[in-house]
Amino acid sequence: MNRKERRDLAHWAMDRALKAGADQAAVSINLSRDVEIEFRNKQLDKLQEATRNGLYLEVYVQQRYSGQSTNDLKKDSLERFITDSVGGARYLTKDEFRSLPDPKYYGGQVQAELKILDGSYPAVETPDRVKMASSIEAAAMAQSDQIISTTAGYNDTHSENVQVNSNGFEGEEESTSFSAGAEVTVKDGESGRPEDWFYATTRFRTDLPDAEMLGKNAAHRALRKIGQKKLESGTYQMIVENRAAGRLLGAMQGPMSGRSLQQKSSFLEGMLGKKIASEKLTVIDDPFVEKGLGSRFFDGEGLAAKRRVVIEKGVLRHYFIDNYYGKKLGMEPTTAWPSNVLFEYGTQTLDEMIAGIKRGILVTGFIGGNSNSTTGDFSFGIVGLLVDAGKTVRPVNEMNISGNMKEFWNQLSGVGNDPYLYSSMRIPSLCFEGVNFSGL
Repeated sequence: MNRKERRDLAHWAMDRALKAGADQAAVSINLSRDVEIEFRNKQLDKLQEATRNGLYLEVYVQQRYSGQSTNDLKKDSLERFITDSVGGARYLTKDEFRSLPDPKYYGGQVQAELKILDGSYPAVETPDRVKMASSIEAAAMAQSDQIISTTAGYNDTHSENVQVNSNGFEGEEESTSFSAGAEVTVKDGESGRPEDWFYATTRFRTDLPDAEMLGKNAAHRALRKIGQKKLESGTYQMIVENRAAGRLLGAMQGPMSGRSLQQKSSFLEGMLGKKIASEKLTVIDDPFVEKGLGSRFFDGEGLAAKRRVVIEKGVLRHYFIDNYYGKKLGMEPTTAWPSNVLFEYGTQTLDEMIAGIKRGILVTGFIGGNSNSTTGDFSFGIVGLLVDAGKTVRPVNEMNISGNMKEFWNQLSGVGNDPYLYSSMRIPSLCFEGVNFSGL
């Protein structure tokens, strides 16, 4: 099915839903191809290719809502699917806030080149994919005889999506992504088996790091965990590595959602325009980053994407409000979830931040734990490295950090210049003062 055929089918399905009795309807059709390779013990362990065609239908029937999906895109099957979806919606509870967005929110789409489609994708062949994975494994295994095993992987995806709403929205998107890296397990004495990983994800294949770099980094991260132990409980300075910091920011994003606000389960309720963090913190939702993993012109509801400063020097400026909860709250919709998360970056590298720490902990990952979106209380398990006199001296694990997000982000004292580029959350390394750690 080509792009025009998908678009025509989406309009056909939407028209059928309206003829079946829906007041409004929205249809999205997605085609994706995904290839996944795993290499382990010098052998190809997994080669999987999946191609998926799917249609998602949303219908609004007398203020009743239903969302259904199917992979059978033959018109005779869709006729029954659409009729049943509309008929089933009539039995649901009426909800006065259920309707498509006001069409005014569809307008004003930015015209830009997002560069989210690698045109060379069709030229990528399976032998190239296998070679990449096998080379990553070989590079990792060559780093030490203490390495027990390495699982190297490569994945690429091509997707096309068309979306139409019965009140005027129509949008299309085509994108690619490429991912490669490894997970490494090492021997630590008689019983310890530390492990770590390093993966990179990009929009263009040529932007992936080479196999040598990926394998070496994965091995290095696992090897530096040998000898990891708890430290004594106490209050420490804390640096959170860029790729791990998303766990902390995620504990803020949930309470910023319209759903949490409407259900009174957000510690950020009523905080719009107020200080919630250190002035070091400026967070930006930018959907127009070239090659960004979250870049887009419109969101899942058809709302035109906009760049927003969500937190400005510690002051909360925006929530993430979708159409439905916006109506329930009496608030203007923004978007349900961020696109690319950027920061106002500092001037220091991670090494320079470490050099400024007298005694603290560099957190390289989080293990388990939870955060209460209503109160802001949190507790996370961590792994990392002890920092003494500006140098990392030994690995740390089986410790917890705890506190409350209302106070925690006010303890932010430094923001690095090293955004993590292999995620839609381009977060830098972050430094916090006076963090409570529990250990021995």
